Amino acid sequence: MRVLHLLKHLCVGGVLVTGAVVNGIGDGDIGGGSGDDFGVTVTKAELNEASRLASQATFGLTYESIEEIAKTGRNRWFEQQLEISPTFHTPIARDLITRQDAGEWEEFDDNPFLLRNVIGRFAWWQQTMTAEDVVRQRVAYALSQFFVVSDRVGVLRNNPYSMTSFYDVLLDNAFGNFRDLLKDVTLSPAMGLYLSHANNSKAIPERNIFPDQNFAREVMQLFSIGLYELNLDGSVKLDSDGLPIPTYDNNDIQEMAKVFTGLTYAGPGNYWGRNYFHHADESVFSLPMIMYENYHEEGEKKLLNGVVVPAGQSGMQDIEAAIDNLFYHPNVGPFFCKHLIQRLVTSNPSPAYIERVARAFNGESGSPRGDMKTVLKAILFDPEAELLGNTATFGRLKEPAVRIVALARIFNYTSDSGEYYNTGYRLEYMTGQHPLSAPSVFNFYQPNYSPIGEISANQMVAPEFQITNATTVIGVTNQVGLAIFYENLAFHTWNPPFETPRINLIDYEELAADPEALVDRLDIVLTQGKLSRPTRDIVMDVLDRVDSRRERAMLAIYLILISSDYSIED
Repeated sequence: MRVLHLLKHLCVGGVLVTGAVVNGIGDGDIGGGSGDDFGVTVTKAELNEASRLASQATFGLTYESIEEIAKTGRNRWFEQQLEISPTFHTPIARDLITRQDAGEWEEFDDNPFLLRNVIGRFAWWQQTMTAEDVVRQRVAYALSQFFVVSDRVGVLRNNPYSMTSFYDVLLDNAFGNFRDLLKDVTLSPAMGLYLSHANNSKAIPERNIFPDQNFAREVMQLFSIGLYELNLDGSVKLDSDGLPIPTYDNNDIQEMAKVFTGLTYAGPGNYWGRNYFHHADESVFSLPMIMYENYHEEGEKKLLNGVVVPAGQSGMQDIEAAIDNLFYHPNVGPFFCKHLIQRLVTSNPSPAYIERVARAFNGESGSPRGDMKTVLKAILFDPEAELLGNTATFGRLKEPAVRIVALARIFNYTSDSGEYYNTGYRLEYMTGQHPLSAPSVFNFYQPNYSPIGEISANQMVAPEFQITNATTVIGVTNQVGLAIFYENLAFHTWNPPFETPRINLIDYEELAADPEALVDRLDIVLTQGKLSRPTRDIVMDVLDRVDSRRERAMLAIYLILISSDYSIED
């Protein structure tokens, strides 16, 4: 009863509430001691630094992987990650469809589309859980909240290749160049459907047809330059009246919309106006859209900053010119880089931090403009990102999807088959979030969202709090509890044919013989040495009342995972 009383006492709305954060416990050598064949040892401080990088640059890594980062060196480990080829998601979709067509799963014979409308989600979980290119997978997820496409659109959900092909575009360009990324997103058939510039015709006034402006507006507002002109440090430029200066107006939208006409779906037998109701036809969504010149708006187009696209060019030449017009706009560096910083490191980066990364984007370090590798290095190895226990304005709330994937990866969710097929609908229902399922093109939350109270009073933002309420807080806590105490994240849809992976806590059960050692290890893996003394005392008080090593391990992990020390990364 004492354990239950403690659990109830320390949970407020399902979140462990503790006092101020203090930095790590002790500074001695830890973990493994002898290291690799060369006798490399690492200190607790080095492990905490490695864990900080893992928390920012990946979905979460095991202790062994964190130890490897510390031994290898963070910079060298990151460079190695940049050289790993992408692990794409579409092959998973292709394999599942092939197996279904071969009659492997009789459960779906009566309704073959039942499987196909969740394949995109299956692929996301399978690759995110198992891929070795852990940094690329995490960056692609961050990009998916900038270039938003959502499976809440029925056609995209029901076509097994739509979301996987779009996500592969993000994976393929995660370490490439932003210009190529912007162009490939523009030509993505999933984006073409989502923002309606697929089969977008030139003006035919006599038939009351005019270019659709949806993508033209969003590519400027959300995917490149934002609403207002920015200084290099991300601050808004003001006119002589002290008002923000818009980056574009309605005429700019109309002119840009003319550029994005004449595109339709590719693949064998393509034709203008081709629709997307080919559920098993991979080509509709796996190939970039193609141009039909007869439906492309002719004549010159007046774009941003006085740029004029001349008449007489091909449709694709017009698109290349528009991509250049956006790519070379001075807003792109600070606008895009602030987004990535918010998704990977902190909600309130200082103006100096934004400016340093924006300068890296602009090519001032010698790399080409828009080089993603350079940008990511600038973000993750900036002094503001590397400093443990940073400033009062530093930190971010970990979003539900990241917290659940981190739990699964850190604690070795495994299955005998190696398959982790998960629809994620329980996660979405309980937490209000699932990857590639945002409620609108504006993502799950606004980058400038500021909850009422101390955060807004101090003119700070906390985007993830926009989907944080009494229901979702309890939902995340319940998901964590299911994973640990019931050893089940609902990593299955139907059983059979899909088995349920299980959590593997053997290493932590062994450590639980010494509760202090157990908490020390969890402090490194989960809180990067920042576990506060009040939280540690509460956890130790609970563990002292439990004899079973397995129960100790589960309780310690659960209590830290629902604590503010873990959920708020600072």
